Amino acid sequence: MTKYLISFPSKAMVVTDDELPIVAADAHAVIEDAKAAGVYVFGGGIAEQVDPILVSGDGTVSTSIYPGSDLNGGFTVLELPTRDDAVAWARKIAVACRCAQELREFMDDPSS
Repeated sequence: MTKYLISFPSKAMVVTDDELPIVAADAHAVIEDAKAAGVYVFGGGIAEQVDPILVSGDGTVSTSIYPGSDLNGGFTVLELPTRDDAVAWARKIAVACRCAQELREFMDDPSS
């Protein structure tokens, strides 16, 4: 089985304050379905109010990050038998969140 990252940046989700509770309930329902199906690994949202840091190879810590690596928004990691299954779950999440989802496949690492 392969692990897949399904994610979206914060700016992709454009919903009104009135819609937000409905979207949240719909998204949580999809996650509960993934848990019930035994494919859920973990997920959540990036804490955007906490600034990222960069820890260099020599242990130095700085407030800069890699250019273009501004990570925010929400994500889910699922473990699935096929990419088609991953697309199907990404579709469910996209519908629930009312925004497009990016799908990425993790490389296999037999030691993890």
